[in-house]
Amino acid sequence: MGRLFGTDGARGIANTEITGELAMKIGRAAAMVLAENSIYKPKVLIGTDTRKSADMLSYALASGLCSVGADVLMLGVVPTPAVAFLVKEYGYDAGVMISASHNPCEYNGIKIFQSTGYKLPDAMEEEIEGIILDEVKLPPVVIGGDVGKVTVAQNAVRDYINHIASTADKLFYGMRIALDCANGSASVTANELFKQLGAECVVINALPNGTNINENCGSTHIEALSAFVKEHGFEVGFAFDGDADRLLAVDKNGELVDGDKLMAICAKFLKSNNKLNGNTLVATVMSNMGLFEFCEKNGINCEKTKVGDRYVLERMLEKGYHIGGEQSGHIIFLDHATTGDGQLTAVQVLNIMRATGKSLDELASEIEIFPQVLKNVRVSAFGKHRLSEDGDIKLAIEAAEKELGKNGRVLVRASGTEPLVRVMLEGRDKEQIERLSSTIAKVVEERLI
Repeated sequence: MGRLFGTDGARGIANTEITGELAMKIGRAAAMVLAENSIYKPKVLIGTDTRKSADMLSYALASGLCSVGADVLMLGVVPTPAVAFLVKEYGYDAGVMISASHNPCEYNGIKIFQSTGYKLPDAMEEEIEGIILDEVKLPPVVIGGDVGKVTVAQNAVRDYINHIASTADKLFYGMRIALDCANGSASVTANELFKQLGAECVVINALPNGTNINENCGSTHIEALSAFVKEHGFEVGFAFDGDADRLLAVDKNGELVDGDKLMAICAKFLKSNNKLNGNTLVATVMSNMGLFEFCEKNGINCEKTKVGDRYVLERMLEKGYHIGGEQSGHIIFLDHATTGDGQLTAVQVLNIMRATGKSLDELASEIEIFPQVLKNVRVSAFGKHRLSEDGDIKLAIEAAEKELGKNGRVLVRASGTEPLVRVMLEGRDKEQIERLSSTIAKVVEERLI
């Protein structure tokens, strides 16, 4: 992991860790790297989610880009996958998303996509970090007509909606769906998208005010949508996160259908239609044992990667697989997109419901999810990096693994974006894994303060 860019871009508290000054430096360094790799004047587009700090950071970033001669197109509020799609669609050299995804409003982040729509490769991120942190090169100072210009996109939202709508096999007339937009990026796209596709939809949490993104809503607080779907008799509910690159669903009974179940449903449907490339689904080690068991029973190969959608994508590209994702609902359909896309996933799920004639609860009932406990332990920034070296933590993990045997598993890892250590245990006995996870979490908290 880099010094500025983690597993999902640069991220931190806006105006203290992710400052306007840093955004400007990233803009200058990125423009310099892009210019060195192009014979033309670089063109960069910028999108944001709905956080109040988005303006501060996006304009600072644009200023840095322009100061080195790059032209900038401001997309305004859009989902992260819209940036990944439009950078390729519009023929730009790079795209930047200002967002902290599922994190609270005080956080923000800077994520860069290359011209292909994929995230910036590690080597290029390291080159940008070297310019900013080590001053290995000094960005040029341009003047006069060489200074970049900023323009505002007029049709970005419409172009993205049309792209996602094009992946629907049929229109969704007669389907009643509820959408929780997390007061984030989906607030500007979801209602229009699903109405365009013929669904009868009602939207909640789509009134962003700059500070209410992800606040007791969206995919991080699925209980709001669950209650709404049950109370009003919807067929299905979809919950997005702040930048709409993730999706969790609830069935008509308000029961959660998480990323593991959604991937299982989609992989099985693709296999039945001879469209599951390599007969393989890619997931991370954090996915539930129930997903792995389902794949085995249905003759689907499930390859596991480290946690992080970038590792899922790397494996997919390396071996030519077309579907992969995470339990959190970040699911990649490479036939249609270069990154996870919550609204695209929702369309694919509705495609399957319409094609099979089955409700979401019927589709999801085929996957048995093992009890799983996840504890997020807040640690110091320094402590997080000592996780793999601490002997007491190793002993606590080994003791839990010995007790569980073949009936469960333990996974302890540092978050790629926050000062947290995630303690995950899984097994058939819920009380047992609750007890063991609490024991490990206590040791982590004591040792990594």
